[in-house]
Amino acid sequence: MFPVQITVIGAGIVRLAIAHELASRGAGVRIVDARGPGQGATWASAGILAPHIESHSETLLELSVGSLREYDSFIDRVTVDSDQLIEYQRNGSLQVALNAEEAARLSSAAARLAAAHVQHELLDAAAARQLEPALGDIVSALHVPEHGYVGVRSLVSALVEALAERDVTVAESQVQDLQAEADAADAVIVSAGSWSQDLAVLGKGVPVRPIRGQILHLRLPRPPASRVIWGERCYLVPWEDGSVLVGATSEDVGFDERATVAGVRTLLERGSELLPELAAAFFDEVRVGLRPATPDELPVIGASSTMRRVFYATGHYRNGVLLAPLTALAVADLVLEGRTRPELADVGPERFGL
Repeated sequence: MFPVQITVIGAGIVRLAIAHELASRGAGVRIVDARGPGQGATWASAGILAPHIESHSETLLELSVGSLREYDSFIDRVTVDSDQLIEYQRNGSLQVALNAEEAARLSSAAARLAAAHVQHELLDAAAARQLEPALGDIVSALHVPEHGYVGVRSLVSALVEALAERDVTVAESQVQDLQAEADAADAVIVSAGSWSQDLAVLGKGVPVRPIRGQILHLRLPRPPASRVIWGERCYLVPWEDGSVLVGATSEDVGFDERATVAGVRTLLERGSELLPELAAAFFDEVRVGLRPATPDELPVIGASSTMRRVFYATGHYRNGVLLAPLTALAVADLVLEGRTRPELADVGPERFGL
């Protein structure tokens, strides 16, 4: 038996995916967010789906690999419900080394992938250029075919349309009292990203801090590469229309969402190092988002240990887009069925006294 009405606080990509999953299972859902859908950290996300590059711990790797496994069906469901196309490619990633030290780390990464039976190729510079001829002066590269990316704007647009089709309401307002929200609904899901810290229960808010990420949107007449290019100092995501996303800075500056000259210059220099022809690209825009980082850089997903009918799904930091499908399934299982997925064992809110 599912709750009659569920309130989701926040409208980023994770929250939209949760609302869609809940509504798909028949629950009534209301979203509350002061900024509107996809306007926070989601706005500055490159949509990279590369768990074997980004995961900094075994817990995050398990969550990320599990979520990537759900991505095909997630995209299929949202596409059908919204009747919109979503730019989504599983065409692999190419992680590159620019010097001998970086090449040694790539070799170690390849050994870990081999031990985990993950398909990969460790390539020398010539072989890497056969895959991506526009690459700059590199030493070696690691190709992981199962990786890819999703066009975040197209995904947000499709989710919003899919939610409208299921009569999910979106209220653009600021939640002031979590207790009042919990009293008015059968369940409340705290999923407000960096702003989750303001939603205190018994005087204790989610311990997230905003990390500013700047990302560039450049444009070329044709795509300069066919897959995600990842270096130690930046990454590149080529879109089908010739656009390239170059990211990202990581700045602990509080709730400051302004773009900076230093950030733009740094990303242009680092991006051109990987793909030299970016120096001739047209500048489209710079996007800025505040990514919610917890002390252990793992998300907070699970039922509150201090407050009935309150659940958490926040603190996804740099991995909100990647973790959205699994988070949505896990939260729906928990809220509607009282079932906790084993992947959530180390990311529960009780570890922070919540």
